[in-house]
Amino acid sequence: MGNCAPNARFPFLIHQKDRKTACFLPSCSGRILRELVEYTIKKEVILLITDGKETRREKGLTGGDGRWIRVRRFLLALLLGFIVGGFGSTALAKAPVIGIAWRPNLKAATFVDLCRSVEAAGGVCVVLDQVLSPDLSYDDDRRLTKNVTEAGILDAAGAKLVRCNTWHGSNAADAVRDVDFVMFPGGEDISPTLYYRPEPWFNNGEDKDFSAERDVSDYLLMTYCLDHDIPLLAICRGMQMLSVVSGAEFAQDIPAYFRGMGRDHRYEHRAPKPAPGANRGFARHDVTVLPGSRLYEMAETGTLRNVPSWHHQCVRNVDNTRLAVTGIATTDGVELIEAVERTDKTFAVGLQFHPETAIGKNLDDAADKDDFLPYDTAMALFTWIVEEAYAWQREAA
Repeated sequence: MGNCAPNARFPFLIHQKDRKTACFLPSCSGRILRELVEYTIKKEVILLITDGKETRREKGLTGGDGRWIRVRRFLLALLLGFIVGGFGSTALAKAPVIGIAWRPNLKAATFVDLCRSVEAAGGVCVVLDQVLSPDLSYDDDRRLTKNVTEAGILDAAGAKLVRCNTWHGSNAADAVRDVDFVMFPGGEDISPTLYYRPEPWFNNGEDKDFSAERDVSDYLLMTYCLDHDIPLLAICRGMQMLSVVSGAEFAQDIPAYFRGMGRDHRYEHRAPKPAPGANRGFARHDVTVLPGSRLYEMAETGTLRNVPSWHHQCVRNVDNTRLAVTGIATTDGVELIEAVERTDKTFAVGLQFHPETAIGKNLDDAADKDDFLPYDTAMALFTWIVEEAYAWQREAA
Protein backbone atom coordinates (compact mmCIF):
# COMPACT_ATOMS: atom_id res chain seq x y z
CA MET A 1 0.00 0.00 0.00
CA GLY A 2 2.48 2.59 -1.12
CA ASN A 3 4.36 4.15 1.77
CA CYS A 4 1.80 3.08 4.34
CA ALA A 5 2.89 1.24 7.47
CA PRO A 6 0.21 -1.33 8.42
CA ASN A 7 -0.78 -1.80 12.02
CA ALA A 8 1.07 -4.79 13.47
CA ARG A 9 -2.02 -6.09 15.26
CA PHE A 10 -4.43 -5.63 12.37
CA PRO A 11 -2.65 -5.69 8.97
CA PHE A 12 -5.55 -3.89 7.29
CA LEU A 13 -5.30 -0.94 9.67
CA ILE A 14 -3.11 2.10 9.19
CA HIS A 15 -2.58 4.39 12.12
CA GLN A 16 -2.97 8.04 11.20
CA LYS A 17 0.50 8.96 12.42
CA ASP A 18 2.08 6.33 10.13
CA ARG A 19 0.10 7.05 6.96
CA LYS A 20 1.63 8.95 4.07
CA THR A 21 -0.22 7.68 1.01
CA ALA A 22 -2.32 4.74 -0.06
CA CYS A 23 -2.40 3.37 -3.58
CA PHE A 24 -5.61 1.98 -5.03
CA LEU A 25 -3.60 0.42 -7.88
CA PRO A 26 0.18 0.20 -8.13
CA SER A 27 2.06 2.89 -10.04
CA CYS A 28 2.43 2.01 -13.69
CA SER A 29 3.70 3.59 -16.87
CA GLY A 30 3.91 2.80 -20.58
CA ARG A 31 2.16 3.45 -23.86
CA ILE A 32 -0.46 0.76 -23.41
CA LEU A 33 -2.11 -0.18 -20.13
CA ARG A 34 -3.93 -3.45 -19.81
CA GLU A 35 -5.43 -4.06 -16.41
CA LEU A 36 -7.86 -6.77 -15.46
CA VAL A 37 -10.18 -5.68 -12.67
CA GLU A 38 -12.42 -8.14 -10.90
CA TYR A 39 -15.23 -6.53 -8.99
CA THR A 40 -17.91 -8.52 -7.20
CA ILE A 41 -21.48 -7.30 -6.79
CA LYS A 42 -24.10 -9.68 -5.43
CA LYS A 43 -21.86 -12.66 -6.30
CA GLU A 44 -21.62 -11.57 -9.94
CA VAL A 45 -18.08 -10.98 -11.21
CA ILE A 46 -17.58 -8.12 -13.62
CA LEU A 47 -14.48 -8.27 -15.79
CA LEU A 48 -13.54 -4.89 -17.19
CA ILE A 49 -10.59 -4.74 -19.57
CA THR A 50 -8.95 -1.63 -20.89
CA ASP A 51 -6.20 -1.68 -23.51
CA GLY A 52 -6.05 2.07 -23.95
CA LYS A 53 -8.83 2.02 -26.51
CA GLU A 54 -11.90 0.48 -25.03
CA THR A 55 -13.64 -0.79 -21.97
CA ARG A 56 -15.85 -3.80 -22.57
CA ARG A 57 -18.04 -5.97 -20.40
CA GLU A 58 -16.96 -9.61 -20.38
CA LYS A 59 -19.87 -10.93 -18.35
CA GLY A 60 -23.49 -9.88 -18.07
CA LEU A 61 -24.28 -7.73 -15.08
CA THR A 62 -27.59 -9.21 -14.11
CA GLY A 63 -28.49 -9.70 -10.48
CA GLY A 64 -30.58 -12.52 -9.09
CA ASP A 65 -33.77 -10.54 -9.61
CA GLY A 66 -32.98 -9.80 -13.26
CA ARG A 67 -32.23 -6.12 -12.75
CA TRP A 68 -29.18 -4.58 -14.37
CA ILE A 69 -26.52 -3.75 -11.84
CA ARG A 70 -24.85 -0.47 -12.67
CA VAL A 71 -21.09 -0.38 -13.04
CA ARG A 72 -19.94 1.62 -10.06
CA ARG A 73 -18.78 5.15 -10.65
CA PHE A 74 -15.46 4.85 -8.91
CA LEU A 75 -14.42 1.82 -10.97
CA LEU A 76 -15.31 3.50 -14.23
CA ALA A 77 -13.58 6.69 -13.18
CA LEU A 78 -10.50 4.72 -12.28
CA LEU A 79 -10.31 2.82 -15.56
CA LEU A 80 -11.29 5.74 -17.76
CA GLY A 81 -8.69 7.87 -16.04
CA PHE A 82 -6.03 5.52 -17.35
CA ILE A 83 -7.60 5.46 -20.82
CA VAL A 84 -7.89 9.21 -21.21
CA GLY A 85 -4.25 9.56 -20.21
CA GLY A 86 -4.59 12.62 -18.05
CA PHE A 87 -2.20 11.18 -15.49
CA GLY A 88 1.03 11.47 -17.50
CA SER A 89 3.58 8.71 -17.52
CA THR A 90 2.77 7.55 -14.00
CA ALA A 91 -0.75 6.46 -13.14
CA LEU A 92 -1.50 6.73 -9.45
CA ALA A 93 -4.97 6.55 -7.93
CA LYS A 94 -5.51 6.98 -4.22
CA ALA A 95 -7.77 4.56 -2.47
CA PRO A 96 -10.58 6.20 -0.48
CA VAL A 97 -9.20 6.75 3.01
CA ILE A 98 -11.81 5.99 5.68
CA GLY A 99 -11.04 7.49 9.07
CA ILE A 100 -12.33 5.46 12.03
CA ALA A 101 -13.01 7.62 15.07
CA TRP A 102 -10.68 6.96 18.00
CA ARG A 103 -11.70 4.61 20.76
CA PRO A 104 -9.62 3.30 23.70
CA ASN A 105 -10.07 -0.40 22.88
CA LEU A 106 -8.99 -1.33 19.37
CA LYS A 107 -9.57 -5.03 20.05
CA ALA A 108 -13.37 -4.70 20.33
CA ALA A 109 -15.03 -7.11 17.90
CA THR A 110 -17.30 -4.51 16.29
CA PHE A 111 -14.36 -2.15 15.78
CA VAL A 112 -12.28 -4.86 14.13
CA ASP A 113 -15.23 -5.97 11.98
CA LEU A 114 -15.85 -2.38 10.90
CA CYS A 115 -12.28 -2.08 9.66
CA ARG A 116 -12.47 -5.45 7.94
CA SER A 117 -15.68 -4.39 6.21
CA VAL A 118 -14.09 -1.20 4.89
CA GLU A 119 -11.11 -3.16 3.62
CA ALA A 120 -13.34 -5.77 1.97
CA ALA A 121 -15.15 -2.95 0.17
CA GLY A 122 -11.89 -1.54 -1.20
CA GLY A 123 -11.17 1.25 1.27
CA VAL A 124 -8.17 1.97 3.48
CA CYS A 125 -8.76 2.28 7.25
CA VAL A 126 -7.02 4.92 9.30
CA VAL A 127 -7.48 5.07 13.07
CA LEU A 128 -7.95 8.75 13.84
CA ASP A 129 -6.23 10.50 16.72
CA GLN A 130 -8.13 11.23 19.92
CA VAL A 131 -9.63 14.71 19.74
CA LEU A 132 -8.89 16.78 22.84
CA SER A 133 -10.84 19.70 24.25
CA PRO A 134 -8.75 22.81 25.03
CA ASP A 135 -11.21 23.51 27.86
CA LEU A 136 -10.45 20.30 29.78
CA SER A 137 -7.34 18.96 31.53
CA TYR A 138 -5.59 15.73 30.49
CA ASP A 139 -2.65 13.74 31.84
CA ASP A 140 0.24 12.37 29.79
CA ASP A 141 -1.90 9.41 28.72
CA ARG A 142 -4.61 11.79 27.46
CA ARG A 143 -6.99 10.82 30.23
CA LEU A 144 -9.09 13.50 31.86
CA THR A 145 -7.71 14.62 35.22
CA LYS A 146 -11.04 16.02 36.40
CA ASN A 147 -14.64 16.53 35.26
CA VAL A 148 -15.30 12.76 35.47
CA THR A 149 -17.73 11.19 37.94
CA GLU A 150 -17.14 7.98 39.86
CA ALA A 151 -19.22 6.13 37.26
CA GLY A 152 -16.94 7.42 34.49
CA ILE A 153 -19.46 9.96 33.18
CA LEU A 154 -18.39 13.39 32.01
CA ASP A 155 -19.65 15.73 34.71
CA ALA A 156 -22.06 18.62 34.13
CA ALA A 157 -19.38 21.32 34.12
CA GLY A 158 -17.18 19.49 31.62
CA ALA A 159 -20.15 18.61 29.42
CA LYS A 160 -21.28 22.22 29.30
CA LEU A 161 -17.85 23.31 28.05
CA VAL A 162 -17.92 20.65 25.35
CA ARG A 163 -21.47 21.45 24.24
CA CYS A 164 -20.91 25.21 24.14
CA ASN A 165 -17.47 25.34 22.51
CA THR A 166 -17.66 22.15 20.39
CA TRP A 167 -14.58 21.57 18.20
CA HIS A 168 -13.20 25.11 18.31
CA GLY A 169 -9.61 25.22 19.49
CA SER A 170 -9.29 21.41 19.35
CA ASN A 171 -7.18 19.16 17.13
CA ALA A 172 -10.21 17.96 15.15
CA ALA A 173 -8.98 19.46 11.88
CA ASP A 174 -5.65 17.67 12.20
CA ALA A 175 -7.41 14.40 13.03
CA VAL A 176 -9.30 14.31 9.72
CA ARG A 177 -6.64 15.79 7.46
CA ASP A 178 -6.44 13.85 4.17
CA VAL A 179 -9.37 11.62 5.12
CA ASP A 180 -12.17 11.14 2.57
CA PHE A 181 -14.81 9.78 4.91
CA VAL A 182 -15.28 9.28 8.67
CA MET A 183 -16.93 6.38 10.50
CA PHE A 184 -18.00 6.41 14.14
CA PRO A 185 -18.08 2.86 15.55
CA GLY A 186 -20.14 1.38 18.37
CA GLY A 187 -19.13 1.16 22.00
CA GLU A 188 -19.92 2.63 25.39
CA ASP A 189 -23.01 4.53 26.54
CA ILE A 190 -22.84 8.29 26.09
CA SER A 191 -22.69 10.56 29.13
CA PRO A 192 -26.26 11.86 29.57
CA THR A 193 -24.78 15.23 30.57
CA LEU A 194 -24.05 15.77 26.86
CA TYR A 195 -27.69 15.46 25.81
CA TYR A 196 -29.32 18.58 24.37
CA ARG A 197 -31.38 18.54 27.56
CA PRO A 198 -28.90 17.04 30.06
CA GLU A 199 -30.26 14.26 32.26
CA PRO A 200 -29.09 12.48 35.41
CA TRP A 201 -27.75 9.02 34.80
CA PHE A 202 -30.41 6.31 34.87
CA ASN A 203 -28.68 3.49 36.74
CA ASN A 204 -30.40 0.25 35.75
CA GLY A 205 -28.17 -1.69 38.13
CA GLU A 206 -26.50 -3.55 35.28
CA ASP A 207 -24.89 -1.20 32.76
CA LYS A 208 -22.01 1.02 33.86
CA ASP A 209 -20.04 1.46 30.68
CA PHE A 210 -18.78 4.98 30.00
CA SER A 211 -15.68 6.64 28.59
CA ALA A 212 -15.63 10.37 29.24
CA GLU A 213 -12.54 10.78 27.05
CA ARG A 214 -14.23 9.08 24.14
CA ASP A 215 -17.42 11.11 24.67
CA VAL A 216 -15.41 14.32 24.38
CA SER A 217 -13.44 13.09 21.38
CA ASP A 218 -16.53 11.88 19.50
CA TYR A 219 -18.57 14.98 20.28
CA LEU A 220 -15.85 17.32 19.04
CA LEU A 221 -15.11 15.22 15.96
CA MET A 222 -18.80 14.86 15.11
CA THR A 223 -19.44 18.59 15.34
CA TYR A 224 -16.38 19.29 13.20
CA CYS A 225 -17.47 16.84 10.51
CA LEU A 226 -21.00 18.27 10.44
CA ASP A 227 -19.83 21.90 10.39
CA HIS A 228 -17.44 21.15 7.51
CA ASP A 229 -19.77 18.73 5.70
CA ILE A 230 -17.34 15.81 5.88
CA PRO A 231 -19.22 12.63 4.85
CA LEU A 232 -19.78 10.25 7.75
CA LEU A 233 -21.39 7.00 8.80
CA ALA A 234 -22.27 6.53 12.47
CA ILE A 235 -23.01 3.03 13.83
CA CYS A 236 -24.81 2.16 17.09
CA ARG A 237 -23.18 4.48 19.66
CA GLY A 238 -22.09 6.55 16.66
CA MET A 239 -25.71 7.05 15.59
CA GLN A 240 -26.55 8.02 19.13
CA MET A 241 -23.75 10.60 19.15
CA LEU A 242 -24.95 11.99 15.80
CA SER A 243 -28.40 12.28 17.36
CA VAL A 244 -27.09 13.85 20.59
CA VAL A 245 -25.17 16.49 18.65
CA SER A 246 -28.26 17.13 16.49
CA GLY A 247 -30.55 17.64 19.51
CA ALA A 248 -32.57 14.40 19.56
CA GLU A 249 -34.21 12.97 22.69
CA PHE A 250 -33.13 9.69 24.29
CA ALA A 251 -34.29 6.73 26.26
CA GLN A 252 -31.40 5.68 28.50
CA ASP A 253 -32.63 2.11 28.96
CA ILE A 254 -34.87 0.25 26.51
CA PRO A 255 -36.25 -2.28 29.06
CA ALA A 256 -37.26 0.57 31.40
CA TYR A 257 -38.65 2.55 28.46
CA PHE A 258 -40.87 -0.37 27.45
CA ARG A 259 -41.95 -1.09 31.00
CA GLY A 260 -43.12 2.50 31.28
CA MET A 261 -45.44 1.90 28.32
CA GLY A 262 -46.60 -1.49 29.57
CA ARG A 263 -44.88 -3.24 26.65
CA ASP A 264 -42.36 -6.07 26.33
CA HIS A 265 -38.99 -5.29 24.73
CA ARG A 266 -38.57 -9.03 23.99
CA TYR A 267 -34.78 -8.78 23.98
CA GLU A 268 -34.95 -7.91 20.29
CA HIS A 269 -32.32 -5.19 20.53
CA ARG A 270 -29.87 -6.83 22.91
CA ALA A 271 -29.81 -10.51 23.77
CA PRO A 272 -30.15 -11.64 27.38
CA LYS A 273 -27.15 -13.00 29.23
CA PRO A 274 -27.08 -16.79 28.88
CA ALA A 275 -25.83 -17.02 32.47
CA PRO A 276 -24.89 -14.60 35.28
CA GLY A 277 -21.62 -12.91 34.42
CA ALA A 278 -21.62 -14.26 30.85
CA ASN A 279 -21.28 -12.08 27.76
CA ARG A 280 -24.33 -11.24 25.72
CA GLY A 281 -24.66 -12.26 22.10
CA PHE A 282 -26.24 -10.20 19.33
CA ALA A 283 -30.00 -10.00 19.01
CA ARG A 284 -31.59 -9.68 15.58
CA HIS A 285 -34.65 -8.02 14.12
CA ASP A 286 -35.92 -6.54 10.86
CA VAL A 287 -35.62 -2.89 9.88
CA THR A 288 -38.10 -1.12 7.61
CA VAL A 289 -36.19 1.30 5.35
CA LEU A 290 -37.97 4.44 4.18
CA PRO A 291 -37.99 5.01 0.40
CA GLY A 292 -36.10 8.05 -0.80
CA SER A 293 -33.56 7.86 1.99
CA ARG A 294 -29.81 7.42 1.73
CA LEU A 295 -30.13 4.03 3.40
CA TYR A 296 -32.65 2.91 0.80
CA GLU A 297 -30.29 4.09 -1.95
CA MET A 298 -27.45 2.11 -0.36
CA ALA A 299 -29.35 -1.09 0.43
CA GLU A 300 -31.73 -1.04 -2.56
CA THR A 301 -34.43 -2.67 -0.45
CA GLY A 302 -37.29 -1.64 1.80
CA THR A 303 -36.56 -4.27 4.45
CA LEU A 304 -33.31 -5.32 6.07
CA ARG A 305 -33.79 -8.78 7.54
CA ASN A 306 -32.24 -9.95 10.80
CA VAL A 307 -29.85 -7.06 11.39
CA PRO A 308 -27.36 -7.71 14.24
CA SER A 309 -28.36 -5.58 17.23
CA TRP A 310 -26.62 -4.87 20.55
CA HIS A 311 -27.91 -1.77 22.36
CA HIS A 312 -29.95 -0.98 25.45
CA GLN A 313 -30.44 2.73 24.70
CA CYS A 314 -32.28 4.35 21.82
CA VAL A 315 -33.11 7.60 20.10
CA ARG A 316 -36.62 8.40 21.28
CA ASN A 317 -37.50 11.11 18.78
CA VAL A 318 -35.89 13.62 16.41
CA ASP A 319 -38.60 16.28 16.57
CA ASN A 320 -37.43 19.82 15.78
CA THR A 321 -33.97 18.69 14.65
CA ARG A 322 -32.31 18.41 11.23
CA LEU A 323 -32.42 14.64 11.47
CA ALA A 324 -34.80 12.54 9.40
CA VAL A 325 -35.80 9.03 10.47
CA THR A 326 -34.95 6.57 7.68
CA GLY A 327 -35.23 3.18 9.38
CA ILE A 328 -37.68 1.74 11.94
CA ALA A 329 -38.00 -1.49 13.90
CA THR A 330 -41.30 -2.43 15.55
CA THR A 331 -41.28 -4.34 18.84
CA ASP A 332 -44.55 -5.18 20.58
CA GLY A 333 -46.25 -2.35 18.69
CA VAL A 334 -43.58 0.23 19.58
CA GLU A 335 -41.58 1.80 16.75
CA LEU A 336 -37.91 2.32 17.55
CA ILE A 337 -35.63 4.49 15.42
CA GLU A 338 -33.01 2.34 13.68
CA ALA A 339 -31.59 4.77 11.12
CA VAL A 340 -31.34 8.52 10.68
CA GLU A 341 -29.73 10.99 8.32
CA ARG A 342 -28.94 14.68 8.29
CA THR A 343 -30.79 16.02 5.28
CA ASP A 344 -28.74 19.24 5.29
CA LYS A 345 -25.43 17.44 4.70
CA THR A 346 -23.81 15.68 1.77
CA PHE A 347 -23.81 12.41 3.66
CA ALA A 348 -24.39 11.98 7.39
CA VAL A 349 -26.11 8.66 8.10
CA GLY A 350 -26.63 6.84 11.38
CA LEU A 351 -27.40 3.13 11.81
CA GLN A 352 -28.42 1.75 15.20
CA PHE A 353 -27.63 -1.81 14.10
CA HIS A 354 -24.33 -3.49 13.16
CA PRO A 355 -23.94 -4.45 9.47
CA GLU A 356 -20.20 -4.90 10.08
CA THR A 357 -20.97 -7.75 12.47
CA ALA A 358 -22.85 -9.63 9.75
CA ILE A 359 -19.80 -9.24 7.52
CA GLY A 360 -17.42 -10.35 10.26
CA LYS A 361 -19.46 -13.47 10.98
CA ASN A 362 -19.27 -14.42 7.31
CA LEU A 363 -15.56 -13.70 7.03
CA ASP A 364 -15.01 -15.90 10.09
CA ASP A 365 -17.48 -18.54 8.84
CA ALA A 366 -19.26 -18.34 12.20
CA ALA A 367 -21.79 -21.05 12.98
CA ASP A 368 -24.61 -18.49 13.27
CA LYS A 369 -23.68 -16.42 10.22
CA ASP A 370 -26.89 -17.37 8.38
CA ASP A 371 -29.02 -16.14 11.29
CA PHE A 372 -28.18 -12.53 10.50
CA LEU A 373 -28.30 -9.96 7.70
CA PRO A 374 -27.03 -11.59 4.47
CA TYR A 375 -23.41 -10.89 3.63
CA ASP A 376 -24.22 -9.39 0.22
CA THR A 377 -26.74 -6.97 1.71
CA ALA A 378 -24.36 -5.87 4.46
CA MET A 379 -21.45 -5.50 2.04
CA ALA A 380 -23.58 -3.39 -0.31
CA LEU A 381 -23.68 -0.66 2.35
CA PHE A 382 -19.90 -0.47 2.66
CA THR A 383 -19.28 -0.88 -1.06
CA TRP A 384 -21.62 2.03 -1.75
CA ILE A 385 -19.76 4.20 0.76
CA VAL A 386 -16.31 3.38 -0.60
CA GLU A 387 -17.48 4.02 -4.16
CA GLU A 388 -19.02 7.34 -3.23
CA ALA A 389 -15.97 8.31 -1.18
CA TYR A 390 -13.86 7.74 -4.27
CA ALA A 391 -16.26 9.86 -6.35
CA TRP A 392 -16.20 12.66 -3.76
CA GLN A 393 -12.41 12.44 -3.71
CA ARG A 394 -12.28 12.83 -7.49
CA GLU A 395 -14.75 15.73 -7.48
CA ALA A 396 -12.75 17.56 -4.82
CA ALA A 397 -9.45 17.13 -6.71
